[in-house]
Amino acid sequence: MFRGLVLKKQANFFTVKTEDEKIFQTTARNLKKEGVFVGDWVQIDEELVICGVEKRKNFIIRPPVSNIDKMFIVIAPIPKPDFLLVDKLIIFCVVNKIKPILCINKIDLDEKMCKEIQNIYKKIIKTIIFSTFDDSVKKIKQEIQGVCVLAGQSAVGKSSIINSLMEKQIAKVDTFSKKVQRGKQTTRTVELFNLGKNKELADTAGFSKLDESLLGIDERELKNYYPEFLKFSPNCKYSTCVHRNGDKCAVIEAVKNNEISELRYKNYLKLYDNLKNVKKY
Repeated sequence: MFRGLVLKKQANFFTVKTEDEKIFQTTARNLKKEGVFVGDWVQIDEELVICGVEKRKNFIIRPPVSNIDKMFIVIAPIPKPDFLLVDKLIIFCVVNKIKPILCINKIDLDEKMCKEIQNIYKKIIKTIIFSTFDDSVKKIKQEIQGVCVLAGQSAVGKSSIINSLMEKQIAKVDTFSKKVQRGKQTTRTVELFNLGKNKELADTAGFSKLDESLLGIDERELKNYYPEFLKFSPNCKYSTCVHRNGDKCAVIEAVKNNEISELRYKNYLKLYDNLKNVKKY
């Protein structure tokens, strides 16, 4: 018996890569309860059939991927950036013990805006600015370790990143509508692409929108997921302050003094209200 990593799932067939880099297709035996998903480490028997699934360190339902080590959150000047989605994805990563990296694509279109985005986030998480049209995209490859996924709005260039790193047309490229200022999702399945030993990367269809219920946190906990708040919050009048009113709130004062990004703070308020409205079961 030996172990392997599930790279792709199609119906009841699985593409698996062994620890010595051999790839083959197989099926699973009596694992309906556990399920077998992309990113799973599985046990393979002497008949080359999946007979067991190892404990997952994390698992996302939509799209179904497990054991994620890093998430590359992709954003670009076009389409119009959804910073609320970026903030939700960062929080999602922290909750699920995934390392987030912000990837700012299309520097060839608007270098100034790319750097402005970087300035907002560079003290919060690692950021990379690049273009899929030149070698700067290889900055991402240097960060790939373990099971990694691309996430973000449609048409920000996730499929182009995979094609550039693989140096061939692997993934269908998203299209962008100037009329409605948004992209069309073209990735329909999840597949891990191998970029070297222990270097797997996937696009994740379904993460262009992230429902607040998937974060799994209470709105009163949200402040703890904004690291820039932590420096100022001890100076708030109340230890239970959730930074939503001006009654001697040190975080709000820091926003007024440009010590905390106003954009990030406004996203915090929106997300707080959204979480408050999520049904609690």
